[in-house]
Amino acid sequence: MYAYTAIDHKILNQRVAQFRNQTDRFLNGELAPTEFLPLRLQNGLYIQRHAPMLRIAVPYGLLSSRQLRKLAHIARHYDKGYGHFTTRQNIQFNWPNLAEVPDILAELAEVEMHAIQTSGNCIRNTTSDQFAGVAVDEIIDPRPYCEIIRQWSTFHPEFAFLPRKFKIAVNGSETDRAAVQVHDIGIELVKNAQDEIGYRVYVGGGLGRTPCVGPVVRDFLPEKHLLTYLDAILRVYNLLGRRDNKYKARIKILVKALGVEKFSEKVEAEWQFLKDGPATLTEQEINRIKQHFTAPAYQILDENIIAKQLADSAASEKAFANWMCRNVKQHKQPGYRIVILSLKPTGVAPGDVTDKQLDAIADLADEYSFGEARATHSQNIVLADINGNRLYELWQKLKTLGFATPNIGTLTDMICCPGGDFCALANAKSIPVAEAIQRKFDDVDYLYDLGDIDVNISGCMNACGHHHVGHIGILGVDKKGAEFYQVSLGGHAGNDAAIGDILGPSFSQEDMPVIIEKILDVFVENRIDGETFIDTYRRIGLDPFKERTYG
Repeated sequence: MYAYTAIDHKILNQRVAQFRNQTDRFLNGELAPTEFLPLRLQNGLYIQRHAPMLRIAVPYGLLSSRQLRKLAHIARHYDKGYGHFTTRQNIQFNWPNLAEVPDILAELAEVEMHAIQTSGNCIRNTTSDQFAGVAVDEIIDPRPYCEIIRQWSTFHPEFAFLPRKFKIAVNGSETDRAAVQVHDIGIELVKNAQDEIGYRVYVGGGLGRTPCVGPVVRDFLPEKHLLTYLDAILRVYNLLGRRDNKYKARIKILVKALGVEKFSEKVEAEWQFLKDGPATLTEQEINRIKQHFTAPAYQILDENIIAKQLADSAASEKAFANWMCRNVKQHKQPGYRIVILSLKPTGVAPGDVTDKQLDAIADLADEYSFGEARATHSQNIVLADINGNRLYELWQKLKTLGFATPNIGTLTDMICCPGGDFCALANAKSIPVAEAIQRKFDDVDYLYDLGDIDVNISGCMNACGHHHVGHIGILGVDKKGAEFYQVSLGGHAGNDAAIGDILGPSFSQEDMPVIIEKILDVFVENRIDGETFIDTYRRIGLDPFKERTYG
């Protein structure tokens, strides 16, 4: 992973000192709340329902064991003993003391971490595939390009005050695990007929009040032009993006208003001022960044022997077989496996992890995965480089730590925002709904029979739980002061991204487990030839589900 230079350290320490001064002035009454607002947002600090909330950047999801231990320390000493992994591969703390936030930021700086531009009207943390560098279907490792974007965007003076937040995702595999089509800018790494590296660029995707799948604005952008083209897109947005209505101040609204052809023309025109300029990437610079993402010291293993050993262990122990089926993925290095640590045992808020668990993940990363772990969009943790000979041993340890729930990709592996229990913006609670569904369907055999189902829950239309792209999406709504839940079906965040269709009028919290059961019954009754939920939905449409739930 990327290691800070002396310049990186200097810049970050200066920012910490600056924010300490700003915070002191605010607490002493020298800065008004309206003056402090943009300053705290630029440093990841929200004021939530009960307390401040600090969101810490985890660039493209990568965490070292040293960083994990620091996060555990922060959870213990500055919070209530836990943190929450978000759908943006970040981690947030829900209970810090405002006066201590500069101290937290100073401690984060010690391990090359910060909270810069995780909130507010700025370019947010760039995200990517949680299996980057190890996926069997990878075309190009996206991590160096994510790092280039991170360095370009973090302190970009021209884009410090955008009309609204701005999110970029990068994918380098055949399977899109980064949801690039529902980002403000989505980048797919591709190769042309001459085997040259370039980018397919999507612009204008996003969720929230106006969910959109972003169209392609350029099918192939040569590798060296990445930053100049991004500059052009951001300039058009910064110039023309609406500022009269914060809900309309997104690039998706601009793309929709202009039309993709007109928008592309404006980007191309702006790009002519930037193309081949100082921000053009050189081969030397790209290679410099790539040196931070070389393969670890893998052992030479016989894949056939490893596969047979694991198959034998699975045949003799069903629990291990279940875990292998759901929580273990193939690795591009023979004999190695990718392991997903489930943060979704029944009764635990999705994405929550205690200080002790963070320390334990750090220990596991050091022992089994070259000192690294990864946060996922689905609010789980990945150990990406596990020697197959030690997989059974690792599983036994994960069981004792509460990380071995064999539910990855199933109904109970839900994405869920903090909701009304914590967020001041939420219309309704999210976590109790997730727990009720988990308890209702806490049956491994039933979950496995259902197959892959994405259930996403958001407490409001800001869609932090990505409900629009859930196969089953659940949105908290306010009806005359009461909490209700609107259901959508057919959303998808992958290669063929789609926004879900609203089922109909909303339901009470108490009704939600039964409503989900009715939806699943329709699926089971209508599926054919081993179809997944999304396949069946696309074939039969919304009406059978509507008839069952409202009939």
